[in-house]
Amino acid sequence: MTSTIARPCGAAHGAPNARIITRIAWIAAALVMGAAPVRAQRFVAGVVTDAVTHAPIPGVTVRVEATTAGTLTDSAGGYRIGASPGAHLRFSRVGYIALVVSADDRASLNVRLAPASRPLEAVTVSALRGDAAAPISQTTLDGRDLQSRSFGQDVPLLLTTLAPSVTSYAESGAWGGYSYIRIRGIDQTRLNLTLDGVPLNDPEDEQLYFQNFPDFSSSLQSVQIQRGVGTSAFGTAAFAGALNFESRSLAGSRQGGELELGRGSFDSYRGSLALESGTLGRFAFSGRFSTEQTAGYRYHSDNRGNSGFMTAGWFGERDIVKLTAFAGVAKNHLAYAAADAADVRADPRTNPLSPRERDHFGQQFASLQYTHVLSATSALSATAFVQHASGEYDLFFDPDVQNFDLRYGWYGALATYRAEVGGVTLDVGGNASTYQREHWSYLRPDLATRLYDNTGHKDELSLFSKARYPIGALTLFGDVQWRRAAFRYAPDATSAILAQRIVWTFVNPKAGATLTLDPRWSLYASYGQNRREPTRSDMFAGFDNLDTSNVAFVGGFDRVRPERVRDLEAGATFRGESIDVHGNLYAMEFRDEIAPIGQLSYIGLPLRKNIPRSYRRGVELDAAYRGIPRLLLSANSTISWNRIAEYTDDASARTYRDVEPLLTPRALATASARYDVTPSVGVELVARHVARSFLANTGDERFVAPASTSADGSITWRLARTSLTVQVINITDARIYPAGSTDGTSSFYYVQPPRAVFVTVRARF
Repeated sequence: MTSTIARPCGAAHGAPNARIITRIAWIAAALVMGAAPVRAQRFVAGVVTDAVTHAPIPGVTVRVEATTAGTLTDSAGGYRIGASPGAHLRFSRVGYIALVVSADDRASLNVRLAPASRPLEAVTVSALRGDAAAPISQTTLDGRDLQSRSFGQDVPLLLTTLAPSVTSYAESGAWGGYSYIRIRGIDQTRLNLTLDGVPLNDPEDEQLYFQNFPDFSSSLQSVQIQRGVGTSAFGTAAFAGALNFESRSLAGSRQGGELELGRGSFDSYRGSLALESGTLGRFAFSGRFSTEQTAGYRYHSDNRGNSGFMTAGWFGERDIVKLTAFAGVAKNHLAYAAADAADVRADPRTNPLSPRERDHFGQQFASLQYTHVLSATSALSATAFVQHASGEYDLFFDPDVQNFDLRYGWYGALATYRAEVGGVTLDVGGNASTYQREHWSYLRPDLATRLYDNTGHKDELSLFSKARYPIGALTLFGDVQWRRAAFRYAPDATSAILAQRIVWTFVNPKAGATLTLDPRWSLYASYGQNRREPTRSDMFAGFDNLDTSNVAFVGGFDRVRPERVRDLEAGATFRGESIDVHGNLYAMEFRDEIAPIGQLSYIGLPLRKNIPRSYRRGVELDAAYRGIPRLLLSANSTISWNRIAEYTDDASARTYRDVEPLLTPRALATASARYDVTPSVGVELVARHVARSFLANTGDERFVAPASTSADGSITWRLARTSLTVQVINITDARIYPAGSTDGTSSFYYVQPPRAVFVTVRARF
C-alpha cells in the first residue's frame, strides 16, 4: 500500500522533474545547435577612421545586424567581431553617420565614417573652396576672426587688414553705405562672391552691393579669401580672387542668443539680436535682426539700414535639409562722386553731390539645400535659390532731378557631388540660372510718365570638375570649368532700335601640385586661366538706356571683348608650434583686361575699356606668432610690380606705354598685436601702410592717391557672458585718401575719416 501510494506520489512529484529535465534537454540541444554556427563562425577585423581627417575613431559601436553580437573600437580605431558569411555589420557613433556594410567573406574590413551634421552643411562650400592643401593663395577667417574687429562696418572694410593684397573704401567716408573691395588692385566686379556656394554677383553688374545687407558679417561662420584665379565656383569667374562666404552652422549650436549694441562717431548706431534654438530633436533654427545708421563722415552721406538673416535645418542620419534666407533694406544720401582735391584740403567732409540725391533699395535672398550622404566617401548636395532686388535713386541734373528705378528676379539651381575613389577625391558641380532686370526712369515730380522702360535678360549654365590625387608626399590637383552666359536686351518700345543678344562660352582650366615635406612644411604651385564677359554697363558705355541717340556710339555688344587672365601661383607654408608663415609669388598676365579708366558714367558707375596687354606680379606674406604667453603677433604684406603695356586715353587720344594701372599700390603692409592683460581684459593694436597709387592709367605723377600710414586700437573687457569693446580708428588722425579719380586736369578724392571711436556691448544669454 505504502509503496503503491508512494509510486503515485513519486509519479506526481516526478512529472515536474521530468518536465524540468525535458526543458534542460531542449536548452542543451538549442545550445548545441547554436554552438554549431559559432564553431563555424569566423572573425572580421579592421580599423574605423574619419572620412574627412582619416584619423582613427575610438568608441564606435560595431554590431552584427539581426543579432545581439557587438563590440567597440579601441583607442586606435580597431575592432574584431565574429560574423558569419553574408552578415551585415553596423557601425555607429555619436557625431558620425551610421553605416551598414556587408561582411561578405572578408576577414579584414576597414571602414570610414562620415562626420554628421556640421561637415554635411558645408559639402558645397568644401567643393568650391578645396581644402587647406589646395595649391592656391588663400586666407580663411572664422567667425571669431571677423567678430574681433567688427563694430558693424561693411564686409569690404572689415576684411581690409585681415589678408594680403586687400584694399577698400566707402563712399560716405564712414563705415556704412556703399563700400568696395579690391584684391591685387582689381575691383570687386571681377571677384567671385558666393554664400554657401550660391553666387551673389549680380549677373548684370557682376558685383554685390554690401550696403543692402547691413551687418552681414555677423551671420558668417567663415570667409575664405582666394587671391588669383583660385578654384572653380558658380557665378562669374574669378578674375582677381574670390570671397567664399559660409553661413553660421546650425549643427552643434547652443540654445540661447546674443544682443549687441553699438554707438560711435558720426552719429553711428547699431543694434543686433540673434537667437539660436539649439538642437530640438532633428531640427535647429537661428535668426538675427540688425539695424544700423550713420550720418556719414562726408556731408549728407547718411545711411540707414535694417537686415534679417535666418537659417533652419532638419538633420537626419544621412540627410540634411537647410533653408537660408536673408533680406535687407537701406536708405542713403548719395556720395558716389569723389571731391576735388582743393575742396578736400579746405574741408575733407566735402560731398559734391546734392542733398537731393538719395536712394532706397531692398534685396532678398533664399536658398534651400538638400544634402545626402551616399556612403562614407561620397555625398550629393542640391540647392535651389532665388534672389530679388528693387529700388530707386535720384540724380540731380541742374535744374532737373531724374529718378532711376530697377527691379530684378534671379532664379537658379546648383548641385555638387563629392566622392573618394581609389585615393582620388573628386568634386563635380553644375549650375543653371535665369535672370531678368527691368530699368526705367522718371523726371521728378512726374512719377506717372516713364522716360523709358527696358529689360535685360541673362541666362547662365556652368559645369566644373575637380580632382585631388595624392602620390606619397605629392598631391596633384586638376580643375576645369565650362561656362556659358547669354545676355539679351529688350529695348524700350519707343526707342526705335532692335533687340540684341550675345552669347559667351568659356573653358577655364587649372592645375597644380602640393608637396608636403613634413608635418610643418609644404610647397605648392599652380597655373590657371579664367575668362569672363563684360558687364552690362561695359557694353552700354555707361548708359542706362539705348535708343537712336546713342546706339551708334555704343556699337554692338561685342565691341567690348571678354577678358582673360593666366595666373601662376607658387608658395610655401610653415606651421610650427608657435609660428605660422605663408608666403607666395604670383604672376598674372592679362589679355583684353576690362580695366577702369578713372572716370564715372553720368549715373555714377565706373567706366571701363579693354586694354590689350597688362600684368600684375608680386610677393605676398601672411604670418602669425604665438611664442609669448597671452600675446598674438600677426602681419601680412604685399609688394607688387604692375604694368599696362599700352594705354590710349580716349579724351586726349594720347598713348601711354609701360604705365601702372590705377588704384594699385605697389606695397601694402599690416601688423597687429593682441595681448590678454588678464583673462578678462584684452588689447589690440593694428598698424597699416598703403603706398601711393595712380588715379589714371597714364602714369601722370600729378594724379595720385598719396601713401598713408595709420593705426587702430581696441580694448575689450569681458565679464561672464558680457563684453565691452572700445575701438579707436585712425588713432594718429592721419589724412587718408583710399581711392579717387581724375578728369586729366584735377584730382578727386574719397576720404577716410580722422580719429573715430566706436563702443560695442555684447551680451550672450
